[in-house]
Amino acid sequence: MKNVHKGYHCAYQIHYHLALPLKYRKVLLSKEITEKMKEIAFGIQERHGLEIERLGCDINHVRILCSAHPKYAPGQLVRLFKSITAWELFHLFPRIKKELWGEEFWTDGYYVGTVGERENWAAVEKYIKG
Repeated sequence: MKNVHKGYHCAYQIHYHLALPLKYRKVLLSKEITEKMKEIAFGIQERHGLEIERLGCDINHVRILCSAHPKYAPGQLVRLFKSITAWELFHLFPRIKKELWGEEFWTDGYYVGTVGERENWAAVEKYIKG
């Protein structure tokens, strides 16, 4: 079982499974871009006090298993991740802008689910293949 995290006024054990597709489901996540995506994600973890437990990249979407303080709504986590990664990837790889109309890296939609400690933890971890 994973550890209980402690904040100033709370203890929590919240885990989210996020799936974030690229705009138009474009096949853009090369090995080089995937490695940078992971670096950026772990930078987000450091700056915002999140815990990224697994991160897996497919050719056109990213899956994340993470834990966050209850002050973050799931939609906030998605916006935080999408905005920072898109900005940094466009800066590092200007060529990917040419692949996307409107210069948006992520689609507007996403999937979020909670993962229980005693239920489907191993299945989600295996699915993400961090």
